[in-house]
Amino acid sequence: MVGRIPPKDIEAIKQRVNIADVVGDYVQLKNSGTGSLKGLCPFHDEKSPSFNVRSDQGFYHCFGCSEGGDVYKFLQKIENITFYEAVEKIANKIGYQITYEAGSRDDGVNRARLFAANEAAAKFYQEQLNTAEAATAIEFLTKRNFDKQAALHFGLGYAPKGWNSLGNALKSQGFTEEELVKVDLLVAKDGRTYDKFRGRLVWPIRDTANSVVGFGARKIYEDDPLAKYVNSSETPVYHKSQVLYGLDLAKKDIASKRQVVVVEGYTDVMACHMAGITTAVATCGTAFGDEHIRKINQLLGTSDLPSEVIFTFDPDAAGQKAAMRAFESSGKFIATTFVAIGPDGLDPCDLRIQKGDAAVQQMISSRRPIFEFALDQKLVGHDLTSYPGRLSAATAAVTVLTRITDLGAREEYVRLLSGKVQLGADEINRLLSLELSKQRAQNVSNMRRAEFEPQAPDFEDELPEFPIPNLNDPNTRFEQEVLAVLMQVPSAWNVEQVKLVCSELFATASYVVIAQAALQSLDALAEVFWFNRIATKTPEVLHPLLRTLGSKPMPVASSDEAQEYAKGVIQMAIKKILVRNRDALRSALAMLNHETNSAEHLKIQQDLMALEAKIRELS
Repeated sequence: MVGRIPPKDIEAIKQRVNIADVVGDYVQLKNSGTGSLKGLCPFHDEKSPSFNVRSDQGFYHCFGCSEGGDVYKFLQKIENITFYEAVEKIANKIGYQITYEAGSRDDGVNRARLFAANEAAAKFYQEQLNTAEAATAIEFLTKRNFDKQAALHFGLGYAPKGWNSLGNALKSQGFTEEELVKVDLLVAKDGRTYDKFRGRLVWPIRDTANSVVGFGARKIYEDDPLAKYVNSSETPVYHKSQVLYGLDLAKKDIASKRQVVVVEGYTDVMACHMAGITTAVATCGTAFGDEHIRKINQLLGTSDLPSEVIFTFDPDAAGQKAAMRAFESSGKFIATTFVAIGPDGLDPCDLRIQKGDAAVQQMISSRRPIFEFALDQKLVGHDLTSYPGRLSAATAAVTVLTRITDLGAREEYVRLLSGKVQLGADEINRLLSLELSKQRAQNVSNMRRAEFEPQAPDFEDELPEFPIPNLNDPNTRFEQEVLAVLMQVPSAWNVEQVKLVCSELFATASYVVIAQAALQSLDALAEVFWFNRIATKTPEVLHPLLRTLGSKPMPVASSDEAQEYAKGVIQMAIKKILVRNRDALRSALAMLNHETNSAEHLKIQQDLMALEAKIRELS
């Protein structure tokens, strides 16, 4: 039976650890008043910090999702472990020796033992790198310009060719076969066990708390029949979807420099760090996913200073596909996303070998915005020498523009795409409007299916997903204010104003759907059930957001003031639409040849004059 941890040890461990030190391994914390620290909650997605830690009182609390408790509760929640496992993990962190009741715990498998086994394995592999047998591994590193100091910095090791070298060494230290199989250091087959990694260069993979959670092993012998890289399988302490290689070394610089460089492999991480790019990390044999994004967002924190995430990809088909997956997820970061591709398609490791550290630094500093990269990817395969081909390319590329919520930035990319496909900005804006309309119709269609289709366990449609509106963006904040006024003061609007604003103003996906619901509810404008009518036409997943809009405070003290305030907001919204349309016409006029298109040139000038007059009238 597993021994029990006595209450006196549980209390002593809690008294000796600073909860901020434990939480700080997972969340970037900043001072927020006397004795209080604040950061992004690791238990729910948010972009404004509501997660608070009180070091002096030893607890944490999130005002956003109401999670809270002591240091043990935090580890239980974030690591998905038991109470006793949390106690053991902290004891291991601070070097506290637990005196177990009812005998030793060696007869049971627990996370503390698994961490210890991994740490012992890492030390064993590191020692083996100094043996004569490891000459091929040393040669591999030397050819890639990694010296002994680099190997030591990253804790690299060598797994001997023998079938039981590691197993025998660790069993002599008191670890059981069951524990070593559990942590995937040994493989059990046909009643026997053998080392999982044999004759390979080995990287230890550490979590943000600096505990070894797994290993990556690289083929270095030609007669090795296995894949180039073999990684630890999922274990109770290793979950590859949550781990980023190098994050233990990079986390402090990520927080201070507000930058993350995502590369594709272990040697690329090493090359970047050796070249001075100390914010580089890599996934461990899996695609970059939501858990990785959440971890990076927590480290970047919520400072007003700009942050950036830079992806590096190979130029081959797999790399391009991975880059587009990164683009699809780019809106989930609290940072601007970029893509960096080395000259001649070289990855950071090969680039450093051929051209040195400065070339790696130049590769990262020459990053391109991921939207620009995605535009170019959409143009691949289209014939840009013919009008049909250019039109086809533009139609494909405007799907990228719909993802840009900053309208000023979107207009810049309209002009950029216009130049790439040699079509006027007015044509790009026309295609963009069509694509936005199609997406709105699809959202409404999804909403109707969710509302009216019968629910069957095997065929139930999922509700559409909507990213949280980014209120750091002034355009999004303004859209929020306009919708709040529409929800709360419908009597200030007329039908034509609702039609214009709801059709042309909004770019934020969730706001677009709510605006479309308002358009479908025009017969109830200014009626007491206006808000409820819109709610019936809005997907349930957006109801909390709709309630927020309906209760958002306005800077007024009376109903008369509310009317005046609403009219001012409506006027600003209409002016914003007119200015946007004017700028699009100006762009179209600049692209037009006056001599060959004199009639169209004159018409656009006349339209511009009419728009300018309306804008002056509103001003």
